[in-house]
Amino acid sequence: MRTRPLKVALLGCGVVGSEVARIMTTHADDLAARIGAPVELAGVAVRRPSRVREGIDPTLITTDATALVKRGDIDVVVEVIGGIEPARTLITTAFEHGAGVVSANKALLAEDGSALHAAAEQHGRDLYYEAAVAGAIPLVRPLRESLAGDKVNRVLGIVNGTTNFILDRMDTSGAGYSEALDEATALGYAEADPTADVEGFDAAAKAAILAGIAFHTRVKIGEVHREGITEVTAADIASARRMGCTVKLLAICERAADGRSVTARVHPAMIPLSHPLASVREAYNAVFVEAEAAGQLMFYGPGAGGAPTASAVLGDLVAVCRNIIAGTTGPGESAYTRLPVSPMGDVVTRYHISLDVADKPGVLAQVATVFAEQDVSIDTVRQQVRQDGSGEASLVVVTHRAPDAALSGTVEALRKLDTVRGVASIMRVEGE
Repeated sequence: MRTRPLKVALLGCGVVGSEVARIMTTHADDLAARIGAPVELAGVAVRRPSRVREGIDPTLITTDATALVKRGDIDVVVEVIGGIEPARTLITTAFEHGAGVVSANKALLAEDGSALHAAAEQHGRDLYYEAAVAGAIPLVRPLRESLAGDKVNRVLGIVNGTTNFILDRMDTSGAGYSEALDEATALGYAEADPTADVEGFDAAAKAAILAGIAFHTRVKIGEVHREGITEVTAADIASARRMGCTVKLLAICERAADGRSVTARVHPAMIPLSHPLASVREAYNAVFVEAEAAGQLMFYGPGAGGAPTASAVLGDLVAVCRNIIAGTTGPGESAYTRLPVSPMGDVVTRYHISLDVADKPGVLAQVATVFAEQDVSIDTVRQQVRQDGSGEASLVVVTHRAPDAALSGTVEALRKLDTVRGVASIMRVEGE
């Protein structure tokens, strides 16, 4: 075994960073045996140095992250501070000064992953980021390495634990969105500002990363169609239940049937209760990968939290350290296909549309005519007259598969009908 320790700089010491430091300390002997050399925490960059950090030598704490990554004796930089800057500059600086990098920064990787990969390659260093997607679930490495000889056609999954918890509570307890969000916040699943989760930004960043790896092309977060769960109502949940479905926020990355483009999208959708994703409860994540030779693979586990995410970080740390000892690097970016990302309008999907309509003869015929004019075929229709004396009825239409642009056009045309008082909800139907 090599006796000189590999030195690690930790950028950030919050929930995840503190767990990384704890595991490095408590499992030091095991990590050394697995790597072939001891690993040493050489410095911890934080914003608030006065805060007590149990188990961490106070002499390691610094507020000068730039000086830490420039030291020259650092072998690996672990970045868990998040955000775009200063994380991007610190990572590129680490490469320039001879360190490999392990990151959990999904936002940065989804926005600027190609440039970071290029910098890593230029300086002959590793960039690993298993923890950026789905917490402890091994997903990035299987896509990059285990399935490197296969052709992945689709990635479908639940990649945000906060939204899954909220939707699960709405389904199982009958709670409204606000009530379920309050519970998620009280339990620590949701941040004080939950926008990144509930509006789908977190899941969209992960979708961009997964699509890029799966399809060997470059996908940025701005190319991912994104819808959050803030408009999902108890009525949507109840309607899904009547169809034998439940509602989940899904990340869906697909290769086009002709192989000439890809799509990446995040939005709430109804999925059948018979689908394995329907049983993913609370804050758990699950991802399906569909490949030509391997078939359908499912990855399931905790998608967030300090210890699960730290587990993924430490797995990457071991891999990078092993590569340093061997004098090699792991796989870099694979973007040889250069496939374009098609807009959401090209996606073929199904819609569940709930309409408030006038309760009088001929309404259903008018609605059906709109669908026919947009070349969208209707699968099922359910109509229920309201008993409140309003003279209105609820009309629920579920379509067959059609281009999303045609389905959107249908909804806009329905809004213009005098007999349609309002479009109560629109939701896609997936997983069948």
